[in-house]
Amino acid sequence: MATAPKAVPKAAPKGEEAMADAPIAKKKSKLKLVIILLVVLLIGGGAAAYFMMGAKPKTEAAKHEIAKPPVFVVMEPFTVNLQQETGEQFLQIAMTVQVADEKEVEEIKLYLPQVRSRILLLLSSKKASEINTAEGKKALAGEIAAQVKQPFAANGKPQEVKDVFFTSFVIQ
Repeated sequence: MATAPKAVPKAAPKGEEAMADAPIAKKKSKLKLVIILLVVLLIGGGAAAYFMMGAKPKTEAAKHEIAKPPVFVVMEPFTVNLQQETGEQFLQIAMTVQVADEKEVEEIKLYLPQVRSRILLLLSSKKASEINTAEGKKALAGEIAAQVKQPFAANGKPQEVKDVFFTSFVIQ
């Protein structure tokens, strides 16, 4: 039987060539290890600095801040003559005003005659066609809020009115 000639392994470099290749391989592997360690240290150090400098996780209480319940002032109903378009028309309206806190409620109650007068003057200046639509009612609510927000005294602070809600709205 004929046998195939066996592959002869290549001879390892001898002398100076063998010594020159060995340190280069060791230097490359150490360099990679140093680079990897530096990257890990930089990322870890950055994350540690981020958490220590103020990006603290929020507590459950801070995440779910307790909302204050709304505070309302219920106004007595108003009945006014509207500006004439096609004869006499009347507006009967009841509303509730949302304010910031109980202090605002007390302030508005103290000056209630002034508040009612402002609102009566505003309502009686309107025409039925202006306030008959949803947009007209929204605009009227904004105007009422602006009237209630105005300071009651010459150098007083404005009230904190959040919204005006109509509880009854009849044009006749």
